[in-house]
Amino acid sequence: MSSPLLDQVTSVKVKLGLLVAVSVTVASILAAVGAVGTVPLWLSIPVTVALALGVTQLLAVGMTSPLREMTAAARGMARGDYSARVTASSSDEVGELARAFNRMAEDLAAVDRQRRELVANVSHELRTPLAALCAVLENLVDGVAEPDPVTLRTALDQAERLSALASDLLDLARVDAGEVRLSTTQVPVLELLERAVAEARVSSREVQYDVLVTPPALTVPADPARLHQLIGNLLDNASRHSPAGGVVRITAEATSTGWRLEVADEGPGIPAADRDRVFERFGTLAEADGGGGTGLGLAIARWVTDLHGGTIHFVDPAPRSTGARVRVDLPHEPLKQTHITRKAVMAKPVDSPTPSVPSTPAAARVPEPGMDMMFGKFWPEAGLSGNVRAVLYCLGVGLLAGIVLPYRDLGLGTFVVLLAAGGVILGFSVNRRSRFTLACAALCLLLAVTVVVRDAEWIVVLCLLAGGAVCVAGLVNGRTLPAFVLAGMAWPLAGLRGLPWLGRSAQAVRGLRASAAALRTVLWSLLGLLVFGVLFASADALFAEWAGAIVPDVELDSFVLRAFITVAVGGVVLAATYLGLNPPNVETGSGPTRPVARRYEWLAPVLIVDAVFLVFLAAQATANFGGHEYVERITGLTYAEYVHQGFGQLTVATALTLLVVWAAARKAPRTTAADLAWLRGSLGLLCALTLVVVASALYRMHLYQEAYGFTELRLLVDVFEGWLGLLVVGVMAAGVTLKASWLPRAALLSGAGFLFLLAAINPDAWIAQRNLDRYEASGQVDWEYLQGLSADAVPVLATLPADVAGCALTGHEPSDDDWLEWNFGRHRAEPLIRSHPTATNCVSKPAG
Repeated sequence: MSSPLLDQVTSVKVKLGLLVAVSVTVASILAAVGAVGTVPLWLSIPVTVALALGVTQLLAVGMTSPLREMTAAARGMARGDYSARVTASSSDEVGELARAFNRMAEDLAAVDRQRRELVANVSHELRTPLAALCAVLENLVDGVAEPDPVTLRTALDQAERLSALASDLLDLARVDAGEVRLSTTQVPVLELLERAVAEARVSSREVQYDVLVTPPALTVPADPARLHQLIGNLLDNASRHSPAGGVVRITAEATSTGWRLEVADEGPGIPAADRDRVFERFGTLAEADGGGGTGLGLAIARWVTDLHGGTIHFVDPAPRSTGARVRVDLPHEPLKQTHITRKAVMAKPVDSPTPSVPSTPAAARVPEPGMDMMFGKFWPEAGLSGNVRAVLYCLGVGLLAGIVLPYRDLGLGTFVVLLAAGGVILGFSVNRRSRFTLACAALCLLLAVTVVVRDAEWIVVLCLLAGGAVCVAGLVNGRTLPAFVLAGMAWPLAGLRGLPWLGRSAQAVRGLRASAAALRTVLWSLLGLLVFGVLFASADALFAEWAGAIVPDVELDSFVLRAFITVAVGGVVLAATYLGLNPPNVETGSGPTRPVARRYEWLAPVLIVDAVFLVFLAAQATANFGGHEYVERITGLTYAEYVHQGFGQLTVATALTLLVVWAAARKAPRTTAADLAWLRGSLGLLCALTLVVVASALYRMHLYQEAYGFTELRLLVDVFEGWLGLLVVGVMAAGVTLKASWLPRAALLSGAGFLFLLAAINPDAWIAQRNLDRYEASGQVDWEYLQGLSADAVPVLATLPADVAGCALTGHEPSDDDWLEWNFGRHRAEPLIRSHPTATNCVSKPAG
């Protein structure tokens, strides 16, 4: 269905120009409004692009759908299906092409139907005389019948019938080839009719013929041979269907435009519904009396009539008469054309108008949408109808975010928005009953709780990012690492893939009968809320305070920012909802793995890596047993510098070890017990050595922190290294059973779980406590770093003596949060901040 806004435009170029102009205008207006409202670029750019794309999709809907429908219909025609029709509602070149395609499809369908009927009817017509002729000849050969005149006459009749059928088919073949020519001359009508009647009497049918020509001397310009063929076929048809002793009346008269010929019989007649069909090839009526013809006589009669530029059709019998009456109207002069085309033969009579080409599809056919062609089998959209509730719920979440989030810190309001978004996304997900999806939803809920419990933005942001990764993995019900990556890429792409679905949802809104009543209900409700809310707010100060806490600021810049946030959050939630409704095929599969032919091809590299690990661990043991002096004498580095130097490399080595194990496990053959033993032994040794490397890396970080202090980044790296160690343990467990399908999901959930546990231990408070312990032991502390910690660390910093607590709490101010900004960390720190004065003479004593 195309957009009615552009249907009247008669040029595709103009349509494209209008789309570009509208898109640029919308983008410019939104960018200007965002600048006026001081909307940050990271928010205004994606919202502007998304809305411009949405407007373009709204205006351009259906512009190319006829082309896709034609592609699908052409594929069907290649398989012999001519029933498809293309929607043709636009006035441009595409619409004209669609209408021409529909006409072509109708012609091809008619030709195909006639071809099938021709084959079937010719086979039937040939079978009857051939069977009779074969039966007669078999009787003669077997001596059952004597070759008397009666038997020979029977055989001759069947042979003549075959000859007549062949002649008629040859005539029609000439018509189809356009090889028929007229040789016109002045023909006396009465003489022509008497000669045709004389030949008809030879057929030995018991009928009488009555000829009447007005005026008797009527002569007409025509091809006498073709005209004789026309009259002969009409007389043969009439005499065959007349009862014994019946009368066939032939009349000819001059008219104002030419002359008219009528042939009437006294047979059963032809129903009005079948009067056009009898002129088709083999268009005989099974219920009619008589029979025995080839079924081509009337088709040839129409061809001769069309060849002369006239018309032929059956009309009602004369008053107080029965039977069939065929009328032929011919002009004064035959057509100037020398041949007639196939289309003219198949045309209907002039007085039977051709039905117009329908503008809507005659057969239900779902074309391949443009988005399906773009995303292919990776992301089909089969049978997904529009969902008004899903769109409205997502818009509701966006509106809630626009009211709650602006000008507020992370807190209870943010958690409410996240909870509403998660509920909508999970509620419409097709995988919501999957245990993995439910586990992901529960973990997302725990990660979202951090916005209420913790004030440290770095851990809260990491938890939210991890929650997003877990969310998309649960929506697509992924099982492998590539599936998780594709799911993350699919979330932003859902904004593009879901545009057709969004359009169908908008059409469903317009199609709801109760939409007008619902809209009136919403408008009256909002009006009542506004009127009575203003009255009560002006009448009661407490009610006004409550209303002020709920109703947001409506200044221009505030309104613009809230509108952008509404669109951004609503769009993100809508994209995730579509991802849940129609998840892509992320489990593409890498195909069967082909193990190497020889064992040493994979075993030698693994054993070399094992040897390198052993040498490294020997060096570590030497350094540990040799002590600080040995390390400094050999390397020239202090022990703190020595342990810090290689931590990053050890972390990378741990991650690369997992890659080596994965590659070796894919390429190693597993056909014999020896293969399995070597696989488990070599990779198990590598994993065990990797665990020692993980322990060494953690020990190095511990020594470095003791020497230089504890920070958020160092703690996060510690957690990451510990998670890698857990993955190595998981790989060892999978190696025992040689089944690792559970490992990717376990890695994802455990990684997000580690982040949640890190948030649960209150990392800023833990870091502050470790630094204070170090301060008590060495007197070294970085007050500037401690002052930059979040309010989560205030309860720990407040335990310092009064003379130094002020140094640690410098920069922390009491919060004036409203209830939507409530946060446990800030709430607990507020009374401590108020009770400790800020110091100004703080001197940091960092290590080194």
